[in-house]
Amino acid sequence: MNRHSYKRTAYSVAAVVLMCPCLAIAQVDLAGRWSATSQEDRVHRVPGPELGDYTGIAVNEAARLKARTWDASILSQPEQQARPHPAQYSMRGPANLRIDAILDPSTYDLVAYHVIGLFGNADRTIWMDGRPHPSARALHTWSGFSTGEWMGQTLKVTTTHMKAGFIQRNGVPASAHSRMTEYFVRHGGLLLNLSIIEDPIYLEEPFVRTTTFAWNPRGEIPPPSLLEIVDEVAGRPMGYVPHFPIGMHHTEFAERFGLPYAATQGGRDTLYPEYGRALQAMMAQPSTTLGAFDTEEEEEERLAPEVAVSRPREEPPGIEVLPVRRGIHLIGGAGGNIVAQVSDQGVLLVDSGNAANVDEILATVALLSDRPIRYLINTSDDLDHTGGNESLSQAGANETGNAPGNFRPVVAHAPIVAHELTYRRMSAATGQQASRPFSAWPTSTFFGAKKTMWFGGDGIELLPQPKAHTDGDLIVYFRQTDVIAAGDVFVTEHYPVIDLARGGSIQGIIDAANRIIDIAIPRFNQQGGTLVIPGHGRISNEADVVEYRDMLTIIRDRVQRMIDTGSTLEQVITARPTFDYDGVYGASTGPWTTSMFVEVVYNSLLP
Repeated sequence: MNRHSYKRTAYSVAAVVLMCPCLAIAQVDLAGRWSATSQEDRVHRVPGPELGDYTGIAVNEAARLKARTWDASILSQPEQQARPHPAQYSMRGPANLRIDAILDPSTYDLVAYHVIGLFGNADRTIWMDGRPHPSARALHTWSGFSTGEWMGQTLKVTTTHMKAGFIQRNGVPASAHSRMTEYFVRHGGLLLNLSIIEDPIYLEEPFVRTTTFAWNPRGEIPPPSLLEIVDEVAGRPMGYVPHFPIGMHHTEFAERFGLPYAATQGGRDTLYPEYGRALQAMMAQPSTTLGAFDTEEEEEERLAPEVAVSRPREEPPGIEVLPVRRGIHLIGGAGGNIVAQVSDQGVLLVDSGNAANVDEILATVALLSDRPIRYLINTSDDLDHTGGNESLSQAGANETGNAPGNFRPVVAHAPIVAHELTYRRMSAATGQQASRPFSAWPTSTFFGAKKTMWFGGDGIELLPQPKAHTDGDLIVYFRQTDVIAAGDVFVTEHYPVIDLARGGSIQGIIDAANRIIDIAIPRFNQQGGTLVIPGHGRISNEADVVEYRDMLTIIRDRVQRMIDTGSTLEQVITARPTFDYDGVYGASTGPWTTSMFVEVVYNSLLP
């Protein structure tokens, strides 16, 4: 078979299911209570797969590195506890589940199926009313966004917007760019779920598996369980991320079953019958012992070849508005993300986008509210976050004072609020040339650890994040609405831009991510709760920031370890310490490449 045969085989299985003559009459009802049946791979579910066992999965080298790095102790982190199974895995987990049919009360048309009882209560809704999938900037969830369509008596379900998670519970990853296609087929009292997961970041071929459920009208579905977050391991510092270093190999599984280590590491080639000959040849060789760590030369040889970044570019064209929560909106596509708080008092904006987009931004704000812009907050001095300062401020109006009764006439602009260091970078001392026009400068600044405001019925905290992206970064926390505008200390589209010349550092970025995690509170079992709007990318919550923080911490530790052993910058870049994350955040061209990021991390960690 060639490299595309597995994908064809996956969809051929689905085609056989669809073409079965016994399934060609009419739709069937999937509603009811179902219990998962035992299967030949039950050991992978209870107690779970062993470390280093990636057999049967077409993982690529990036996925192997991420899986080898994964330490089960990470599940003891407070922010990792109580997490549900992600949609990429959740149909493997439940003992019992219930599928409810949601009908339109007027027409009795099927609107959706609701799947209840999944592990961690990440219940799924499968929309059957033809609605489209959300924007690429919309929130990803543990259950994803699913739509269904009937193909004869088979229900085809397409799921997107899934969080980064796993497809096997020993660290085999699934990225937030994965897409899942499922086929539900009912044969009397049996329900087959066939899932096909495509992941351009971590899989060389689609991953196919089946789960069978038996109809069980007496199956008990326990009520949602509330799980308490506790300190499982005392004494760990905030933000501690357990992980194995580059070079770790988990050989116990191969040794216990007398298998060649390579045969347990998955990959496209291991899935085909032809691999049997290669396996026989390996078994005939004298056994060799693989040490716990590669040598530096072996590791460089393994990771040095360039791997094309196949991350899909899903950002929609043009300016787009997404509602976030109770009067707060994300305005995307105009440079850095803009956050708009809309109320009877007017509009408060966090950041102003690019200068070239101000007319569209003003038109967009006018569609959200007929009241003026009252405040504009800058999270940094970057042009893609402050380019519209002058126009948006002058288009607004506000009346401010600094003591009760100290009123001024309404002025012809909205105040621009920022940290003092942001003001200094945009302005200049008397007689010197400023980097920005006077009317684009912040007009209200502060020095301290926090500035508070009350606007639009919400308490707002402006929290400086020193030495992060720059030395003047802010995160803006809307307390009652429970939304954080993070600016460029948190992004989902690329590695964070760290400007050493303006006081940035890798540790400062990690500290800022930990600050967000400290503020954010999930609503239920690490789902929902505080929403976080990044400087660039999609609406997120704590779990997404944790994934980002863990990535940064692991990369920092890898680079620090190489620095401690005397590696030069060139050697560190060659070793590719970001390899398993490059498909999500990396770039080989453009204004901010992976090599530039690694160089900044290296230089910021030098003693």
